[in-house]
Amino acid sequence: MKAPDFDYLRPSNLDEALGMMADSQGDTMPLAGGQSLMPMMNFRIAAPDALIDLADVAEMRGITHEYDSIKIGAMTSYMQLMSDPIVSAKIPLFGLAIPHIAHDAIRNRGTIGGSLALADPAAEMPALMLTLDATIEVAGKTGPRKIKADDFFLGYFDTALEEDELIVAIHIPTPNSDHQFGFHELTQRHGDYALAGVAIAVSNNSYRVALFGVADRAIRVPMVEAELARGGNTKAVLDNLKDIEFSSDLKANGTTRQRLAKVALARAIERMTL
Repeated sequence: MKAPDFDYLRPSNLDEALGMMADSQGDTMPLAGGQSLMPMMNFRIAAPDALIDLADVAEMRGITHEYDSIKIGAMTSYMQLMSDPIVSAKIPLFGLAIPHIAHDAIRNRGTIGGSLALADPAAEMPALMLTLDATIEVAGKTGPRKIKADDFFLGYFDTALEEDELIVAIHIPTPNSDHQFGFHELTQRHGDYALAGVAIAVSNNSYRVALFGVADRAIRVPMVEAELARGGNTKAVLDNLKDIEFSSDLKANGTTRQRLAKVALARAIERMTL
């Protein structure tokens, strides 16, 4: 199948893009990397009246090291994240996770902002934002605002974004030199969405752990974080997954996802790296 007819808009700057979002009549959607949206349109799962292509919006691009954080433009692609020396040196968690995202063609075009706005529960980026204590900068007709990642993901493909808002940038606190990171995911085939995945960050014995692919959104697991901070053994840590309501679908039921999440968590802990 092919996408239904739609209007194509291509703003040259952020103000113009926000104006188009505010003035839109009918269902208008922003186009970032398009690696999820375009297939959804081809299958008629999504049928917007208009697309606003953000490719020329320079304010949404680039990676900069600010005073105490790293700012990543929403239109930054996965491959740009992988190749950026600041990100590689300061946040190696991206280097652990991004090779698991689909394949080269997708990583070349897909963007971090597009992934966060879609909020697919099996995608890696939402979980990384939770783990890295990120703040998501958005802008709309009422002006800019910042939303903590912990408050951004509300449910299945649902976020705190208002209809007229765009993700502009992501702000990640600069990790300390003692930070360690862990990541593991389990899929049917390499490049598929995760059946269960785990991202971990730790500094000064303070843990942040997020699961993805197991619920209606990426989720923090405070009980696991607390057990790791106490120095609990692997069994004690894994026992803290028993109270999570794991989702079921055609690929795996809740019991299977719980078992896979335990495997992913154990391997992520085992492979913790600076």
